[in-house]
Amino acid sequence: MAHTSQSLQRAALLASAVAVLGLLTACGNGDGTANTPQKVSGTAAPASGDTSSGGMPTGDAESGGGAAPSGTARGSSAGSTTGTGTTTAAKSTRCHTSELKASVGRNNPGAGQENFPVVLTNTSGRTCTVRGYPGAAFVDASGKQLGPDPKRSAGTPTTVTLKPGRSAWAGLTFSNPEVSGARTATPSALIVTPPDERAHLTVTWTAGQVPVGGNASSVFLTVFSPGTGA
Repeated sequence: MAHTSQSLQRAALLASAVAVLGLLTACGNGDGTANTPQKVSGTAAPASGDTSSGGMPTGDAESGGGAAPSGTARGSSAGSTTGTGTTTAAKSTRCHTSELKASVGRNNPGAGQENFPVVLTNTSGRTCTVRGYPGAAFVDASGKQLGPDPKRSAGTPTTVTLKPGRSAWAGLTFSNPEVSGARTATPSALIVTPPDERAHLTVTWTAGQVPVGGNASSVFLTVFSPGTGA
């Protein structure tokens, strides 16, 4: 009887083990990987955020991040994004050569130096800016440059905003040739190139001889400042 009872107990334990193994097989593959989920009927809720721009949430396009916090404005100097997702480039405010007129103001000599203001005036119908140094060169009647390129005096460039009709000036200075003994020439014109532009403006030169070689023959330019330098 004892032998029969033990056989019955072992049979019961075996049946329990089989049941547990069946339960584990139903829950997984036995290697820790879950079975493929069953498809459940229903409609998925949309992701949070504005999906009007091609289904992507509204956010900072440059960093690729999520939506900006409510009430926080995002900006970029490279441009802005419209409601249709189209990026528009920021408009340049720089004055272009075609929008300017160049002139040379009256000489203001001092301490053996000749000092002329080179003036750029905004002739366009929009507000624009100039910043830094002009390009300049003396030329003869055939357009050939006289002397080396002018050098830049030390200075800190600032942005000068020109409304229509307003001017900015940069100083053009050199030692008086009679004092310095430099070799001279009489230019026909002064070529002036606005900052960051390639096209130039031509100003008739009526102030006589300028140094073009020898000792103390350098011509210097300063950064632009507001006004006409008068």
